[in-house]
Amino acid sequence: MSGFPLGVLDLVPISSGSTAAEALRGSVDLARQAERFGYARYWFAEHHLNPGVAGTSPAVVLALTASATSTIRIGSGAVQLGHRTALSTVEEFGLLDAVHPGRIDLGLGRSAGGPPVRTGEPAVAYTTENGLRIPKPFSFAHLRDHPRFALQRRLLLLPGAESEEYSGQVGDVLALLRGEYRSAGGVEAHAVPGEGAAVQVWVLGSSAGVSAETAGASGLRFTANYHVSPAGVLEAAEAYRAAFKPSAGPDGLDRPYLSVSADVVVAPSDAEARELATGYAPWVRSIRTGEGAIPFPSPGEARELTRDWSAADHALVADRVETQFAGSPATVADQLERLREATGADELLITTITHGHADRVRSYRLLAGEWARRGHLRW
Repeated sequence: MSGFPLGVLDLVPISSGSTAAEALRGSVDLARQAERFGYARYWFAEHHLNPGVAGTSPAVVLALTASATSTIRIGSGAVQLGHRTALSTVEEFGLLDAVHPGRIDLGLGRSAGGPPVRTGEPAVAYTTENGLRIPKPFSFAHLRDHPRFALQRRLLLLPGAESEEYSGQVGDVLALLRGEYRSAGGVEAHAVPGEGAAVQVWVLGSSAGVSAETAGASGLRFTANYHVSPAGVLEAAEAYRAAFKPSAGPDGLDRPYLSVSADVVVAPSDAEARELATGYAPWVRSIRTGEGAIPFPSPGEARELTRDWSAADHALVADRVETQFAGSPATVADQLERLREATGADELLITTITHGHADRVRSYRLLAGEWARRGHLRW
């Protein structure tokens, strides 16, 4: 495929009235369909203790999906290194690459059970010259000491364990993949399978911090998360490019390579797309209050959930709601082109959640069709 690729980021969302098993079957089906529609890659996120999300283990879901597809690249968006080791990560993805060589992406994140804290970003919302909305930054400070995050950390980490420093972990992952790992005492370690695996390594990040800097300094591909923290996307992209150093090896880069994520809902008309997206606000609120993602509500359920919202409730989700791209194929493609132009992205990563599975599949199909019509997808 040439042109300007689109990828899929799937949280394996559970809709209200549905089950985790149905969500998993839906995701495997969507991956098959996305391959047929022309998407370049299909990634699974990692989330824990969320009643409305079944994507708890990217490697396991990837194994299921890889066997159901044949050409689309599949990967993690992202493995959370905050509660795992470099060795376990390389071994898991080495196993996947051994069975499905040349199709595996290893996306690395740094979450350790708590949200990032926003610093150094503009204090007001603004619109770029080409019309991309950059909202006022959202502060996660109110969640730093939330009991749920403390519980998640306790359940994910062994007693007494502490998360390792992120850039060092990424370095260990790369050394193990390349067969160059040495301990401080000079002892070699070889991950089999894993060593020599033909995986693409990515770093995902939401701000101009350690993730963007580590990706750039290591010469890796980077995904800036407009769908998580839209206020920080331009600074994250700039920090990545500023830190970039060319990397060697069979998968080395001589220039920065940036993907940018976006929340998208596409339907035949703007009005229908906005209706399908009605559940997004209460779903985001459930995450940002610390309770964990609720099962994704139907439009009618969403209206009931938001009927008595206060101004504070609306403010809690405003940045995400105003930067979700919901509309007809032409409307959404225009917005994605603005995102691409403003960030200088090489790819876009699309995440779509609707209550009905058929609506989600249709959204990806309609977007791919419009993207191809504009000459961005070519086979």
